[in-house]
Amino acid sequence: MFAKKAIILALLSLSLSVAAKKDDTCDAQQAKTVTITHTVSAAASTSSAVLAAAGGNKGTGASTSKGTGAGATKGSGANKGGNNAGAANAAGANKGAAGNGKGSGATTAAGGNNGGDPQSSLTLLQSVIATGFENDGQDQPTAGQVPSLTSSNNFINFCATVPNLPITNGQQIKTGSCNPAPMGIIAATTNMPSSKFVNPKNGATIPANTNFTIQMAIQHLETGHFTNANQNYFAAPQVVNAQGDIQGHSHVVIDPLTSLDQTTPTNPLSFVFFKGLNDVAQNGILSVTVDGGLPAGVYRMSSINSAANHQPALVAVAQHGALDDMVYFTVSDNAGAAAGNNGKGAANQASGTGAAAAASATASAAAAKGGKGAAASAGANKGAAAGANKGAAAGANKGAAAGKGASAKGARFSVRGAGKNRRSF
Repeated sequence: MFAKKAIILALLSLSLSVAAKKDDTCDAQQAKTVTITHTVSAAASTSSAVLAAAGGNKGTGASTSKGTGAGATKGSGANKGGNNAGAANAAGANKGAAGNGKGSGATTAAGGNNGGDPQSSLTLLQSVIATGFENDGQDQPTAGQVPSLTSSNNFINFCATVPNLPITNGQQIKTGSCNPAPMGIIAATTNMPSSKFVNPKNGATIPANTNFTIQMAIQHLETGHFTNANQNYFAAPQVVNAQGDIQGHSHVVIDPLTSLDQTTPTNPLSFVFFKGLNDVAQNGILSVTVDGGLPAGVYRMSSINSAANHQPALVAVAQHGALDDMVYFTVSDNAGAAAGNNGKGAANQASGTGAAAAASATASAAAAKGGKGAAASAGANKGAAAGANKGAAAGANKGAAAGKGASAKGARFSVRGAGKNRRSF
């Protein structure tokens, strides 16, 4: 009897041991399954990160992931052969992103190397790639049309194609350079800048060697924005204000001519006066005084409307009216004979023109905010302001120092622009 009980207990013990072993095996398999699932998750996050980091870079995808479990995507320093060398950095920056509960790491890779800020990243975002740059334009040929340069990565490394040239790097390099800065925000057709000289007027005659004030009406340019021309030249994209007007400034340059009907091109280095109009326009008018005036002769005066970093204004369409103004005038030793009250008349005219420009600016701002009455307001002011002092005599300050004539003072203004205020930005 005792022997039978012992055998039964032994059998029961064996049965329980087998059952326990089966449960242990299931637990182990379950744990193994969890580990595999986590590893797959990490691999998927790595793939997402690599795709985002690589952007549209074809043939560079050697960014391998060595992370397991925690979703670490330790970049191996790949992508060395493509245009987007920063992709490897972006991949390497995503260590443990998935394991920290921040998703798969794709956001960090797409956002860049520095806390997701694309403006400090060395990685080109997929969202800003202009696929149209891959088209050379010859699918719609026109007589004489040449094929465009093409790029699948926004020309980010274009300057590497001209290793003989230095990078512009914010400098005015007289021997030439290559500038990697993008063009920036292009002004809409409703916000294209325009300027018109008020004084001296086209065809005017002013006295030689006598101070005179250049006045220029300006619209659709938010003036007063200018950067350091010696350190930030062409160094940043063009930007616009809330109304869509370019934020920038203007310049005025005066070139000497042999005659008013000169047909030979001028030398851009041989100007007699250049000045950046860096101040905010007053009532739509930019002004600068030419101290000591100019010696007798004939001249061409031009505006150069620019963005803040001194690049020419960029607008939305190729076919548009001139964004700058140009006038021709004469400087004479005898110009003071019929001076009269011309200086006062020109000032009145500038005031009237400024009122018109101010009205235009007000209308533009109202239109940008959705104000339906803007156009009517602009139209109402247009006639009144434009007509103000219309009959004023041309050429400000014609009567100043009437009998002075030419003097030795004018001799210091050489054809290359020597003398006070001649080359100021």
